[in-house]
Amino acid sequence: MNGPDLLKKHAGRLKTRVGAAYPGSHAVFRGHDLHRDLKDLDWVELYVFGITGRRLAPAQIEMLHAIWVNTSYPDARLWNNRVAGLAGSARSSANLGIVAALALSEATVYGGLAGLRAISFLQTALQRVADGEELEALVLAEARAHRIYGYGRPINSSDERLPWIMELARKLELDQGPHLQLAFAVERVLLPHYPQLRMNYAALHAALIADMGLSAREYQLLRIPTFLAGMPPCVVEAAEKPPGALFPTPCTGVAYEGLAQRSWCAQLVE
Repeated sequence: MNGPDLLKKHAGRLKTRVGAAYPGSHAVFRGHDLHRDLKDLDWVELYVFGITGRRLAPAQIEMLHAIWVNTSYPDARLWNNRVAGLAGSARSSANLGIVAALALSEATVYGGLAGLRAISFLQTALQRVADGEELEALVLAEARAHRIYGYGRPINSSDERLPWIMELARKLELDQGPHLQLAFAVERVLLPHYPQLRMNYAALHAALIADMGLSAREYQLLRIPTFLAGMPPCVVEAAEKPPGALFPTPCTGVAYEGLAQRSWCAQLVE
């Protein structure tokens, strides 16, 4: 069934397994009464439950908190925070500014798409190795043909977040998962050939989340708020300055390589 018949089947109704609101009575969240059954849930735990339909272990929830906290940088120079800050500078809606910044967070090289491709690669590579492929040949072929996301970083190849997350992973006994072990093994293969391709935060948290049993799609939804906590400070500080005072760019600051300055001759026509 497709086309008009398919649409007609769904017209005027919502078929759902995730929940429904009954104003004045109650709300259902994944088959549970939100206010009665889930009232004591941590917000992140509720968020993950909404995405996956299952409850993660307390140690896994603590790790997710740490993943978000450790990449909450209130630096308006960062590509996504810059948009949030400029919204504050322009006196735009804080909500619009942060939503726009979150949209930009799906950057291909070092944002959400990098993480999505990292988890997809790790999950696929783990299966291929389990099926008998040799890891080094697999990794080097992938690196030469495409790009292995989650390795390499602009400005400085050492990622300051990794030691803190790994310290917590060891404390929570989350450091022996197969995807995490694979992520480090991939780095060991890459470094002799590509010294700049050290593991970055995308590969680390993608591996940790893959070891929690999430799919690539679930991971993509889960990581939406990853940079969120660093954005409101940029909006607040920009709004405290005069309008337009965040990153003003004079004409002399533009690297113009077009035609040289030309004189303009105009003739008045009566």
